[in-house]
Amino acid sequence: MIRVLLADDENLIRTALATMLALEDDIEIVAQTESGESAVTAAKEFAPDVAVLDLQMGGIDGIEAASAIAAAVPSCASIIVTSHGRPGYLKKALSAGVRGFLPKTTSASTLAEVVRTVHGGGRYVDPTLAAEAIGAGDSPLTPRESDVLEFAADGATVAEIAARAHLSQGTTRNYLSAAAAKLGAANRHEASAIARRHGWI
Repeated sequence: MIRVLLADDENLIRTALATMLALEDDIEIVAQTESGESAVTAAKEFAPDVAVLDLQMGGIDGIEAASAIAAAVPSCASIIVTSHGRPGYLKKALSAGVRGFLPKTTSASTLAEVVRTVHGGGRYVDPTLAAEAIGAGDSPLTPRESDVLEFAADGATVAEIAARAHLSQGTTRNYLSAAAAKLGAANRHEASAIARRHGWI
């Protein structure tokens, strides 16, 4: 049996996934959680073979949870399922050692096959997401530029962004200006929207 941990903050989706996967003869759902932190805790407790993680959950996201699970339970392979299949997320997930990455529009039979594939040591990336990632290219932003743009995403002021990023307001303005210039944006809000659309923040 392939022992699977499911983590998704949407109860309906999580229970539907659990129900569908449990119909497979070779798959057993050993734990279900609704956050990245609880997924890591459950992985340590149950030592599953495969963790199926939602990308965006409250607290740490699926990619961060996958990294923590890999450190705590090296034998557990992680799969990210998401409704936000942006190229930057895919690249970040693969860099973190995630072995599967697919959209929530995937069929239950495909998800079951991906669980088997990653459990057997293979990888699976949704072909459409892979093509988009190749087409999008790498982020031109430095890590600090990405940080300040992420903090700017909700319309925060320069002072608020500086406080969140633990930077001076002058340094924050410099990072925001550099990021906007690299992305060809008129201002930080437009730059943030462009970066988010590409999955770079």
